[in-house]
Amino acid sequence: MLMPTAQTQALRRQQDLLACVEMMRGGSKSFFAASRLLPARMRAASIALYAFCRVADDLVDQAQAAGGDMHASLQQLHRRLDQIYDDRPEAFVEDRALAVVVHEYSLPRALLDALLEGFAWDAQARQYQSIEDVHAYGARVAGSVGAMMCWIMGGRNAATLARACELGVAMQLTNIARDVGEDARNGRLYLPRQWLTDAGIDPDQWLQQPRISPALSQVVERLLQEADRLYQQATSGVAGLPRDCRAAILAARLIYAEIGQQLRRDGLNPVDHRAVVGRSRKLALLSRAWWPYAASPQWAQCAPLPAIAYLVDVCVRAGAQPLSMRTVHMLRRPLGQRVGWMIELFERQQVLRRTAR
Repeated sequence: MLMPTAQTQALRRQQDLLACVEMMRGGSKSFFAASRLLPARMRAASIALYAFCRVADDLVDQAQAAGGDMHASLQQLHRRLDQIYDDRPEAFVEDRALAVVVHEYSLPRALLDALLEGFAWDAQARQYQSIEDVHAYGARVAGSVGAMMCWIMGGRNAATLARACELGVAMQLTNIARDVGEDARNGRLYLPRQWLTDAGIDPDQWLQQPRISPALSQVVERLLQEADRLYQQATSGVAGLPRDCRAAILAARLIYAEIGQQLRRDGLNPVDHRAVVGRSRKLALLSRAWWPYAASPQWAQCAPLPAIAYLVDVCVRAGAQPLSMRTVHMLRRPLGQRVGWMIELFERQQVLRRTAR
């Protein structure tokens, strides 16, 4: 006997979300740890969103590593987004899961387009001369994700969105500092070239033979200081999020900032070593995320980082548009709660499976 269509769709959604959970377990341990602090109603949406972003990033990176056509991969991703926004996602679990999020939350398409634009800059081997150029890159590949997370959590005012984008940029600066050596070995350089020149380092020559030096360590420290400034500025925006979402965002902020601290403890040598935050330290930071914090008014009301201003404008304009009847109907349904318990069920099933082996 065939199951009713609605039941079949619900089962497929469960399977898609389980697959996304497994992607996140193996793909981003820091994100997965922080996501566990999200309320059940938000966890599925955040994992589905990040799973698509991760798969898209990997698709472009794999094309480059294999000497393939990264532009063709980007065109494929744009087509997949077209299908997602038409509510006809292709047969990829991450696409089907993202389609649910897109239509449940009326997620602005421009945010995902910004992410793909950042990937396109990688495909073009774009050079970054100034810190403002690096900010612009970070706005696309990470600030856009911050805006999307903020949007689905319900943070729709300009100040909260700006701080969320800036948190994404701060995290990207941390990633750049941590991955200097790995990026160089892949022919990529994201440190501001002008900073390297000011430190007496020829960027192109260094890229041919990357090595650590006191001058390079000073540039890395300078980048970490800029990340720290943005972390401080972004933290005030957490108060604009729903109360039950704040701990997860604070945890992500604390864990990523700790990568920079670990890099300092390792002697500011990202060429020969990759800074890793240990499990015990992560657990301590996760517990600290529940502590009360004071948001500084000077940061809450400051002007947004210029590089992320257009992302905030996109969201503000989208938030001013009247909701379609379909979206109103979706928002009235407790889907978030149902999806939340699905995730919990999946995780229990995985534990049982591992125990039975």
